[in-house]
Amino acid sequence: MKQKTNTRFLPKGLTILHEDRDILVVDKPAGLLTIATDSEKSKTAYASLMDYVKKGSDRSKNRIFIVHRLDRDTSGILVFAKTEVAKQTLQDNWDKTKKIYIAATHGVWKEKQGSIQSYLTESKAHRVYSVDDPKLGKFSETKYKVLKESNLYSLLEIELITGRKNQIRVHFSDKGHPIIGDSKYGNDSKSFPRMALHSLSITLTHPFQKKPLSFTTKIPNFISGLVGGYERIANET
Repeated sequence: MKQKTNTRFLPKGLTILHEDRDILVVDKPAGLLTIATDSEKSKTAYASLMDYVKKGSDRSKNRIFIVHRLDRDTSGILVFAKTEVAKQTLQDNWDKTKKIYIAATHGVWKEKQGSIQSYLTESKAHRVYSVDDPKLGKFSETKYKVLKESNLYSLLEIELITGRKNQIRVHFSDKGHPIIGDSKYGNDSKSFPRMALHSLSITLTHPFQKKPLSFTTKIPNFISGLVGGYERIANET
């Protein structure tokens, strides 16, 4: 049964899309970490939502659990579990969960749709990169389709087949079309207000009810505006 949201404890900048006894699904703004890092402990989606489920009471035993993560500068749908069993069940079936992203990239793609595959590994400086040797990295696959283009930029719909750290960003950079505003894997000479990557929709199986649930958000105006605007058709994904 879907729960009613108590706006008094609603985390600032986060929109709750769905909440029931077992899961909590939110729309995360760009610029907010999913979980704490060495340099940032408190201003995270996890910390805010932990306060939310505790309803301001330190004595509350209510908790949330990380199912997956979004980069700080990536906005969109983020799924949390409210029990350890729900977390494990969701993670065990995560490869069967359909994850659709939207991104705006530099340049015009020669191939308007396709699949990018590589083995990803991470350097000691926490930079992810592709390698050819399967023994040195984890297999990663990103499917993409160009939705609209301008002279400078392209708007793409992405299906994340595997969910490696920084996967979309690395794969698009490998192809010579880095995501707009990506200072880590791109070489932007101008400043953008945010990175043009958004977790658009997720379709999953509820960990206990075993029924399919689908959540979809709007494409942020900044991202669609880079190609002169774009309106999605219902059931497009």
